[in-house]
Amino acid sequence: MDFGKSKIRVGAINKEASKKNFFYESNYFTDYSSAEIEIEKIITNLEKNTNEYLENINLMIDSPETLSISLSLSKNFDGSKLKKEDIQFLIQDAKQQVLRNYSNQNIIHIIVKNYKIDNKNYTFLPTDINCDFLSIDITFICLPKKNIEFFKNFFLKFDIVIKQIFCSSYTKSISYKKNFTSTKNISFIDMGFDKTSITHYNENEISFFHVIPIGGNHITKDLSKILNIDLIYAEKVKLLFDKDENILLEKKLSLDLIQKIIFARIEEILELCIKSIKLNHNLDPSYQFQLILMGDGSKILDNKFKEKIVFSKEIDLLEETTQDICEAALKLSKGINKQEVVIVPKKEIKEGFFEKLFHFFR
Repeated sequence: MDFGKSKIRVGAINKEASKKNFFYESNYFTDYSSAEIEIEKIITNLEKNTNEYLENINLMIDSPETLSISLSLSKNFDGSKLKKEDIQFLIQDAKQQVLRNYSNQNIIHIIVKNYKIDNKNYTFLPTDINCDFLSIDITFICLPKKNIEFFKNFFLKFDIVIKQIFCSSYTKSISYKKNFTSTKNISFIDMGFDKTSITHYNENEISFFHVIPIGGNHITKDLSKILNIDLIYAEKVKLLFDKDENILLEKKLSLDLIQKIIFARIEEILELCIKSIKLNHNLDPSYQFQLILMGDGSKILDNKFKEKIVFSKEIDLLEETTQDICEAALKLSKGINKQEVVIVPKKEIKEGFFEKLFHFFR
């Protein structure tokens, strides 16, 4: 289930027969009390179409409070053979450092970006190698504990347990990246309701994740303030200004002014994204990368309006379906990203010490 600030998407995927898969998208909502009504509809439709009782879910969420923490750890091995257990100890040490220093955060993704063994870089841990000095670069994607508790309590009202939580933007980018194999450097810009997430890949490996607390709802607020209309009508204007003339005629609104308001905010968001990417990579001017815009906030654009944006880079718009979004989490849970340490719920584990914390590169 992908639980957004204004819409919920759900997929029930049959392991044996894909024709029995069920996908559902909720109506637009503006607050979580309305979301409860939509969840009731989803449960009814899902159980009716799958003939199964809904007991637990894998949950995809995004938040402007999502935090990305990167750190490096190193250790001398004096020429001994490098073992998987050695890496596990370093990752566990890094994890504990994050939890000590960010006690209000929950870790939902652990990504090992790079291994440096005797000054040589590796994307994946090589086997059967002797090592004098090792350093590893790790990124942790975290959500505030209060957010986790909110969703846990929200679904308990419906007797549903959350099995695993995914960062929606990061999870989708991992899945969609396979469609851009000819491009080594690429940034996915996911514009949501109240945030925009940046997931950057360098040489086809994730190198950067960041969240900017500005999204599509800021465009709605701009329209509401400048045009002197309420937020609900402003949302209609944002989505339908080029599709329904009556929306403009009813309030005598200027199409040209509406476009200027919308495009100005989008240009600002994109420039902030580019600035963030360059700051985090210390890029030289010759560095080339592809920019992919996705998410509900980007749907107000299409090819004819894309050309009107005054922006320094070419933008590609990515069309997503509910099936695409839900299957992205399924793929990641099966180990599609070999750089990620797959966290496993403790209650499902009957293994050794480290396996109680995570399966290592499943």
